[in-house]
Amino acid sequence: MRPRPGRWWLLLWLPPLATLPPGAMCREEAAAALSVQRCKTLKEMDLIKTSQSDCYCYNQNSQMNWKYVWSTVQVKITSPGLLSIIYITERHNCQYPETILSFIKCVIHNFWTPKESNEITIIINPYRETMCFSVEPAKKIFSYTISMSRNIVDFKLFLVFVAGIFLFFYAKTLSQNPIFYYSSGTVLGLLMTSVFVLLLVKRYIPKYSTFWALMVGCWFASVYVLCQLMDELKWLWYENRIYILGYVLIVGFFSFAACYKHGPLVDDKSRCLLMWTLQLLSLALVYAGVAMPQFACVAVTLLLFSRSLCYLLKAFSYVRWKMKQWFTSEKLVVTYLTEDEYREQADTQTTSALEELRQACRRPDFPSWLVVSRLQTPKKFADFVLGESHLSPEEISLHEEQYGLGGAFLEEQLFNLRTDTLPAS
Repeated sequence: MRPRPGRWWLLLWLPPLATLPPGAMCREEAAAALSVQRCKTLKEMDLIKTSQSDCYCYNQNSQMNWKYVWSTVQVKITSPGLLSIIYITERHNCQYPETILSFIKCVIHNFWTPKESNEITIIINPYRETMCFSVEPAKKIFSYTISMSRNIVDFKLFLVFVAGIFLFFYAKTLSQNPIFYYSSGTVLGLLMTSVFVLLLVKRYIPKYSTFWALMVGCWFASVYVLCQLMDELKWLWYENRIYILGYVLIVGFFSFAACYKHGPLVDDKSRCLLMWTLQLLSLALVYAGVAMPQFACVAVTLLLFSRSLCYLLKAFSYVRWKMKQWFTSEKLVVTYLTEDEYREQADTQTTSALEELRQACRRPDFPSWLVVSRLQTPKKFADFVLGESHLSPEEISLHEEQYGLGGAFLEEQLFNLRTDTLPAS
């Protein structure tokens, strides 16, 4: 008989506890829930010294304070002997997973052997889910110390947040940059080798559903392994420096060679896909770089609607500019004319005014006899109305002698200017 449709395939991912009989499974779930209830509650600035193996819980902080947007809580466990940490909450969540991500994380935790050390540091997000852990000794007789402290500004979180914002707004530019293509491909090959290899063999996978299923699995596995290795980075560097350098050189060389052989992205479809991938990664970085989920959701929402906000700001600026034009009077701009511009405009305006006067004198209702009776030279006026100049040759010659080059007026002006510039004796 075929199984009922639904999420029955998730049973294949259950931890080894899921293979127990139903009664044993129920007893295990009840024991896990009871152990969480009996755990001691940790608070900030606590200092606990004990020699008993016990479990501890840090409850979610319900009071939101904006100055703790990038804050974390640090739990430091020190002991003369070796000890290990077992996360009880994640084991309990394997039976009652809230999300697919928590379920996958829990399953991987069950297959990851807890490390043993005499000094263990746990970074807790104070506004996420409740985290419980138990301290297990390597030997029967031991003692350990637990100290709690709050880091008000975790620079790692802040840098992740800033990197996410930068990557979101420059995703289009970076997707078209060949240098970023080669460098990001090399880094992807170093940090997520399985994802890089899967991208290289994509053409040999017949179905897209199979490819994306493998991509999701490789992505989560690579991210988790990378997070685990980051915790062990100092120890790996001091103990296996030669192997790390060899891995970086060999894998980095082959990754760069594969990217160079493929060449940079040239078609718009591939660039657009890379841009969307970078923007999705940037949103994940922004969400992971904030301690408060509410503030993280607000930041992600603002980034998603940032394009629309730009258009709204432009429309608001345009309306404001129009309203300013309607309700404020424009200031008069005074400009000064040069000598040539002054003469040109004077000639134009004089000619236009004389032509208007001539047309007015030619109208039938013009009192010509009254005007002629009051003029000293009626013939000159008649010649002007018929189209001749309003100045006689004698008047033009006299004006040139008085105001032209070499005239008396110009010489007087130059003489006065020289007299004013001479120093007083």
